[in-house]
Amino acid sequence: MNISDVAKKTGLTSKAIRFYEEKGLVTPPLRSENGYRSYNQQHLNELTLLRQARLVGFNLDECGELVTLFNDPARHSADVKARTLQKVAEIERHISELQQMKAQLLTLADSCPGDDSADCPIIDNLSGCCHHHAKS
Repeated sequence: MNISDVAKKTGLTSKAIRFYEEKGLVTPPLRSENGYRSYNQQHLNELTLLRQARLVGFNLDECGELVTLFNDPARHSADVKARTLQKVAEIERHISELQQMKAQLLTLADSCPGDDSADCPIIDNLSGCCHHHAKS
């Protein structure tokens, strides 16, 4: 298979596929005599795993570890599960941080009159500045 076939089958762009190769996240494809990359089912599986892992929030390093585990016949499912639960805990932390940001923004929005005046408690608060513009 060539790179465009792989792109179609995996839903990745050719650019993304080359990027994952450069980062060493997938098994290097064979090169044909004319220098073109040649892919097999192994590459499809690895790239599909990478794409799906990225969609659920794994970063590039973690994706590399997952591909290594995928290719390791002696892997333990407990290792994969532990990494997955670490990712869940990280996502829960992010959700908590996002909820705090949202609450802070809503508090700021509530403090702002949202009218035609230049006076804006949101800008004042974010800038750490407490002066008000002179009303014209």
